[in-house]
Amino acid sequence: MKRPAWSSLSRSSRGLALALVAGAGLALAGCGDDPSAHAARARTAFAAQDFVAARMEALAALDSGLDSGKLAPGDAQALLRLLARAQLQLGDGDGAQATLVRLDEAGGGGAAVNRMKAEAALLRGLPRQALSLLGQDGDADAWRLRAAAQQALGNNADALAAFRQGLAAGDNVALARDYARFLITAEDYAGAQAALAVMQRGDPKGLDTAMVEGALRAKQGQLDQAAVAYDRAIAGYPTRVEPLIERANLADMQGQLDRAIGLITRAAKLAPGDGRVLDLQVQFASEKGDWEKVRQLLAPHEIDLDPRTPNGLTYAEALLRLGHPEQARVIFARALLLSPQNPYSRMMLAEAQLATGDPATALRTIRPLSDSLLAGPRELDLALRAARAAGDPAADALAGRIRSAQWQQDQRLAGEGQAAMGRRDWTAAIEAYTALLADGSDAEVLKRLAVACSNAGRHHEAIAYADRALLIAPRDPDMVHMAGLARLNAGQDLDAARRLLARAAEAEPANRLFRADLARAQAR
Repeated sequence: MKRPAWSSLSRSSRGLALALVAGAGLALAGCGDDPSAHAARARTAFAAQDFVAARMEALAALDSGLDSGKLAPGDAQALLRLLARAQLQLGDGDGAQATLVRLDEAGGGGAAVNRMKAEAALLRGLPRQALSLLGQDGDADAWRLRAAAQQALGNNADALAAFRQGLAAGDNVALARDYARFLITAEDYAGAQAALAVMQRGDPKGLDTAMVEGALRAKQGQLDQAAVAYDRAIAGYPTRVEPLIERANLADMQGQLDRAIGLITRAAKLAPGDGRVLDLQVQFASEKGDWEKVRQLLAPHEIDLDPRTPNGLTYAEALLRLGHPEQARVIFARALLLSPQNPYSRMMLAEAQLATGDPATALRTIRPLSDSLLAGPRELDLALRAARAAGDPAADALAGRIRSAQWQQDQRLAGEGQAAMGRRDWTAAIEAYTALLADGSDAEVLKRLAVACSNAGRHHEAIAYADRALLIAPRDPDMVHMAGLARLNAGQDLDAARRLLARAAEAEPANRLFRADLARAQAR
């Protein structure tokens, strides 16, 4: 292969080509080929949504065409547009921005190109620049990008308004996709179904249509229908990693761990550096109890791991299981400090404290979980082991509770309630949790009752249960959120709903559900 003729390019196009070659980790094969062959392959790959191949082939066509002078100005503009669109689909905002500068130089501007510039700005973390670029553009796709920019700025109410105005401007599959995802996060499944219907009319065989359908069906508890949608996406788009990831997740939810591992192994071959793939590889290895595999997967990323994240917590557990309890204790302590409501962090910190010979501290750490009506065998066993090792008299009470018929009954009711919530059988969930609550008072049980009653349309009871939960745990963002959500769903006391939902979102700004519910409240 001859070296690309960088001298034949303008400074901006040389920078574009260099950036793309470095970003893709590729050398351009066949630089002396007929650019029309590369261009045809680029169009075919883009149509199949193989955006990596489309980017490579478009770049090869541009390189060989510019080098040989075989590209007409119109053909060059078309290839630059295709290249920019592929880069946007791949999340490469910097590459797309460079390509769009080159497209401007080639005389290929216009409203559609301006929207691509706005999308590139969003990918580069510049939502205000994106809004400025969009100006007064009334195209449905412009409204989609405005919604994304408002979400990036934390203005979910404005994002919701932008989605609605975009739909009013005309059916747009990409806008309907983003709106459906927004509504799924907010658990507005009826609204998401309406947005999905727009996608099904506009692109019935599209990847995004299948993916949104799968996500919606999974959230509705219709796992078999979700599997059909994801399998359709895998068959139709074999080079895309997203349907494999979601299908693997779904297989895991269905208790098919070996199938899930097989699917994520396929995904790893397609996208070995994809963080989503790594996350599931780690999750499935931990479910298998393969802690050495977890350590091998995450050790190269140790310095960057946030202890609150699933990967950070799983890495700490791997260290604990592999005989490094002091290191695990440090990570779990940081995780619990940063996220005090996380029961997994609390339980694993207690495990690490016990393993490092500090049973009294372990008992204090686990008590909020072991004292709960929802405490299972693992929580009670850990508390009992810590109490015995510390010589604490609580050991006798814990041992008696584990042997009691009442605890067995509580476990049965907790399991029935959880199963009913999973299948959205709100009446059964209310019955189970009401019976469980007869044995005492528990903020988490009250919250679950509020969720079930709110979904069942029993709004007065939902608000009452949510308020009781908030009284017990006034600093818990989940309880604050539920108290606001119960009012929002009831359409009652909306000022209080907004205040409560804002408090929850402020306490956990990264929680997408909290932000989406606040947006719904602000839009009312």
